[in-house]
Amino acid sequence: MRPMSTLDRFFEISARGSTMSREVRGGLATFFTMAYIVVLNPLILGASPDMDGQKLPMAAVAAGTALVAGLMTILMGVVGRFPLALAAGLGVNALVAFEIAPKMTWADAMGLVVIEGLIITVLVLTGLRKAIFESVPMQMKTAIGVGIGLFLALIGFVDAGFVRSTAQPSPPIGLGLGGKIVTWPGLVFVLGLLFTIVLLVRKVRGAILIGIITTTALAVVVEAIASLGSSKTGWSLNVPKVPQKWIDVPDLSLLGKFNLFHSWQVAGAVVCAMFVFTLLLTDFFDSMGTMVAVGQEAGLVTEEGSVPRAREILLVDSIAAAAGGAASTSSNTSYIESAAGVGEGARTGVANLVTGGLFLLAMFLAPLVTIVPLEAAATALVVVGFLMVTGIRNIDWSDYEIAIPAFLTIVLMPFTYSISNGIGAGMISYALIKLVRGKAREVHPLLWVVAGLFVLYFLRGVTEIMFE
Repeated sequence: MRPMSTLDRFFEISARGSTMSREVRGGLATFFTMAYIVVLNPLILGASPDMDGQKLPMAAVAAGTALVAGLMTILMGVVGRFPLALAAGLGVNALVAFEIAPKMTWADAMGLVVIEGLIITVLVLTGLRKAIFESVPMQMKTAIGVGIGLFLALIGFVDAGFVRSTAQPSPPIGLGLGGKIVTWPGLVFVLGLLFTIVLLVRKVRGAILIGIITTTALAVVVEAIASLGSSKTGWSLNVPKVPQKWIDVPDLSLLGKFNLFHSWQVAGAVVCAMFVFTLLLTDFFDSMGTMVAVGQEAGLVTEEGSVPRAREILLVDSIAAAAGGAASTSSNTSYIESAAGVGEGARTGVANLVTGGLFLLAMFLAPLVTIVPLEAAATALVVVGFLMVTGIRNIDWSDYEIAIPAFLTIVLMPFTYSISNGIGAGMISYALIKLVRGKAREVHPLLWVVAGLFVLYFLRGVTEIMFE
């Protein structure tokens, strides 16, 4: 009884109205609702080449994704003692893959992620993180999440070949090939998406992961019969074939493959500074919102709106951001899927020990990622995009002072294929509207700095021409 008593006191299991069985059950639920990231993260990061045309090896990204998620989730459990699991952040990984890496090497891009994580760590230790968080209106934070959701959905549709370029001035994009779904992979995507939606609306635990697995199984059958291969009418990236081995020693070759300062010479100081800022903005706003949301679900938020051990929770989250960059898996952040574990009874960090342990075991199954075609993974992108977009209901569209900046933030992310463009347009327009309405004092001083930096970001093309 002595070890159990010590464990109980350390994690406050009884004090928070929980039991060991509830914590274990909650840890399992959280893992199965977010385990898809081990498959999805390599497909996002591995889909885009860097400036040298190099792509990250998917098996190594999968192993690194599981490793960092496991270690950081366990660290959150021990230090934060809060049922909040961490893994590579969706949205942030898309920014790294589709915007940052093409302008530099992968090592340079991951170096910027490490820098962002270190900056957030300093912000937590100095208390500035909370100040910056509070400088941005809540509805603008919501708009950022909604915009990223639409961006992820568009990436999913494009990756699956459901939406394609028409190679014409108007319309620039269209449905499938010639306005028709004429490929087997396209049909596999549609069936997989519909199946995942059915699971989601029926509230099946692990709906996204089950959707990926089932769609992949269908793709394997289709490939075995039709031998489509990788082509315009075939699979977009991975050809769904059963690998020679299912279990393997984890490929950890990407650990430590980052360069902190070379990117500043390659892409320029202004561009790199804006990338770091955008990573930071996207990352820690989402983390703080997730912490509060999970805390409310668990009944752990006080009347004043605070969360127990909030500083420790945010510190681990910040360390995870840097750890993700150091392992070439993109910034790691807190997952809202942790609410699934809370729904199963998790109230303490014990649940994290279970979730983290399962992620570490998942490292040995990394070869399975080579089976999953983009058409299967894209179903998860679309569904996760939907979940992120649901926050749009919290924006007051009758108030133009917030509605217009929110609108620009949301639409410019998918329309320009850029998260940073959307955030920048939203911040600048918010500050401008407040200024012309005579309400400049309502804009936090830090937000004026943010808007000014984004002005420089958008003018960087003109600046480059001037100094040629």
